[in-house]
Amino acid sequence: DPPPPPLPKKQLQRAESLPEPASSHRCHGDPEPRAGSVLYSIPPPQLRQEGAPPRDRPSWGPKKPLTKSQSLGEPLAPSSPQKAPSPSLKELTFGTADGELGQLLESPAGVCGVILGCQEAALARLSAHMQEELVGPEERQQLLEAELAGKRWAALGVLDPRPCCQSGDAWYFRVGFTFGHSQLQLAAKVPKLCCSSLGVQSSLGTHCSIQRLLGRFTDRLPRELVLPGIPGKQSQGPSGEDPACPAPRPVLQVLLCAEVPQQTLAEFVKGSHALHRTSPGHYERLGCLLLLQLCMGLEHLRGQNMAQGDLCPENLLLVQCPSPTRSQQGQKEPLGLSLPRLLISSFFKVQEKQRPCSSSQEQDWTQALAAASPPAAAELNVGRLIYQILHVDISLENILGFRSKRLPEIPSLSIYSAGLKRLATLLLHRDAHQRVSIEQARGILQVLLWGPRQELFARSRKSLELLRSWLEVKRALLLLRFAENSAGARESPGLEEWLCCQYFQGVTEHTLYQVTQVLY
Repeated sequence: DPPPPPLPKKQLQRAESLPEPASSHRCHGDPEPRAGSVLYSIPPPQLRQEGAPPRDRPSWGPKKPLTKSQSLGEPLAPSSPQKAPSPSLKELTFGTADGELGQLLESPAGVCGVILGCQEAALARLSAHMQEELVGPEERQQLLEAELAGKRWAALGVLDPRPCCQSGDAWYFRVGFTFGHSQLQLAAKVPKLCCSSLGVQSSLGTHCSIQRLLGRFTDRLPRELVLPGIPGKQSQGPSGEDPACPAPRPVLQVLLCAEVPQQTLAEFVKGSHALHRTSPGHYERLGCLLLLQLCMGLEHLRGQNMAQGDLCPENLLLVQCPSPTRSQQGQKEPLGLSLPRLLISSFFKVQEKQRPCSSSQEQDWTQALAAASPPAAAELNVGRLIYQILHVDISLENILGFRSKRLPEIPSLSIYSAGLKRLATLLLHRDAHQRVSIEQARGILQVLLWGPRQELFARSRKSLELLRSWLEVKRALLLLRFAENSAGARESPGLEEWLCCQYFQGVTEHTLYQVTQVLY
């Protein structure tokens, strides 16, 4: 059969093609585009008549907006006014086009809503940037873990034969490792025999207050390393072992950690009596910041279905932050004056009933808390730590038998003393229903550090509106401080600034109302 005759050519309507800028196809003298063209954002009046029957509408009349699953060749739906989507507040920058800004300013939130949303988004970005500076990029950590897989002592350089830190459950040695073109310092953690948290540490995720595990291996201990009770190179001599027949070194499991601890919290507290006496405000603020890091780490562990092991000052590690202030680069501030990172280094699964103990003295405390759930045990332990940090002697009898006795008095030495005393009392309350949780303790510490303080309510009655206004002003002032410090090159944001950003980024006026009710 002969082929059918060609169909007559039909001109494609502009409404059935993708919208294009008017200036790209119109020259001087061309007629204005038709009312039905997609160059208009408003359809012709006859298409907007509510009483018009469906047959009067064009074939391209109302369709769903274009989605990712639709083809780009499908026609758009100009049957109703189509506005460009308003930009997200998280995407706004100083260079955002004025047209997009105009859409936001016409929104019901208005100028105030735009400014407040931009401030919250800016705090979130600053917080994420500072966190990456503190713990390192996640991609780099994953590459380092892959590089350390299968490595043993032979691939590491021992930088110091003696432990740089000894906690209640492990010894730590500084070791070097070549990664790419850089030489890294890592910590080789050699657990003591009583440690039982090796199997869970690798599944805890990344957190600023949790010891970060990069790898593990089992190998014979190098002879140059010095461990108490284990003979090494330094112990060889007339009174030591025979150099011709050295005793074999033990085979131990080793964990490679990203952070190199400098001391434990117990050593920090023991060496800070003079600082507490001469600068009580500075020292007790440091104590609040250390306790805040601890509470944040405990919250993270609960989210991972884990709990702390032996939560005592001997098992809490302190690491000096890597970023000094710009005005003090090259000069390391003493650890007693600067804020160190606090790391939880002992863990166990919540299902396990027996938590590891590092000393016989702690067994009485652990047995006394055996009937308590892991969360309740954490709250009691943090309450006990407050007294220890403030150099107030508190015995197990004080804690376990204070139903008929009063807790030891905490002297009022600074603006933080009364709040810490109140928090310790709430954490050690004999009634478990009135005892505050770790989450509430974290909120109380944040209020103690950054407000609102009680004098805010001296002139005005406490209300959600007052707290909301206070929160909005403090967020604006915090961002101004960051801008001024950056312009003046005074200092780079550090750990305390990150903790402050974490607070103002997520707190609400409702949370502030509840926390201030409990605290004040």
